[in-house]
Amino acid sequence: MKSSAKKVKLASLDDLFSTEESRSDEKREKVVEIPLSQLHSFKNHPFKVRDDEAMMDTAESIRQYGVLSAAIARPDPDGGYELVSGHRRHHASELAGKETMPVIVRELDDDAATIIMVDSNLQREELLPSERAFAYKMKLEAMKHQGERVDLTSSQLGTKLRADEILAQQINSSRNQIQRYIRLTELIPPLLDLVDEKKMAVNPAYEVSFLKPEEQEWLLETIDSEQATPSLSQAQRMKKFSQEGKLTEDVMLAIMSEEKKSDLDKVTLSCDVLRKYFPKSYTPRKMEETIIRLLEQWQRKRQQQHDR
Repeated sequence: MKSSAKKVKLASLDDLFSTEESRSDEKREKVVEIPLSQLHSFKNHPFKVRDDEAMMDTAESIRQYGVLSAAIARPDPDGGYELVSGHRRHHASELAGKETMPVIVRELDDDAATIIMVDSNLQREELLPSERAFAYKMKLEAMKHQGERVDLTSSQLGTKLRADEILAQQINSSRNQIQRYIRLTELIPPLLDLVDEKKMAVNPAYEVSFLKPEEQEWLLETIDSEQATPSLSQAQRMKKFSQEGKLTEDVMLAIMSEEKKSDLDKVTLSCDVLRKYFPKSYTPRKMEETIIRLLEQWQRKRQQQHDR
């Protein structure tokens, strides 16, 4: 009986290695140049792309060196690609006159794409309260959806955790702080704009978010007429009246027309007002120290004049 071993054809080492290389290459993510016109914004993207100084600097850098870090996108069923991260780089590339940008294309479901989109932007130092609010809300909803398929469990302790507890750990914050920011998404857009513009503080805004939309519209008109935003105490009282069904436009006006003790006790000077008197290298803390030192010198001079 003849051996069948002769019929076995052994693959060469080159074939084995090339096959393994091709398999690895198929799994490896590739960076491809995609036309800017084929890249669409992520649906309900909460982060604002502003033409500020930082954007101009980014555009100039891209003009000179190109996009150094690839964006992430996923195929769009309607054609083109949906940006998951890289919206600022996309806009800066447009400003720089580029036609394409480097992109990593991934197959991602809605929840995974949302989490990557939020995480890639939360790393930025300067985030508006509205950006943080909607980002937390979107990521938390995506995490909850994932939790319906996979238990949200702490790998370190083996204990069940709520989605907002896991998010709090990830961003080094607290559940309470996350929920307070998410609550800001209940504000009507013009009031949320006031928070972004630092004309209304986050704590009063949180209390105001419990007002009905119609009552928030009243508040917007009252803020315009009184040229003042509510203090925390005023916001809390309006919330209480609203919950009791007793908040009217007249009640709101009466609360808002009160003089705030804090406003009577403080003088506020913005950095924009002070900046022209100091070198560009001065930080706000340095400006404050200098102002205090000059006031002390002025006070001593007045005292010397009084003693003469």
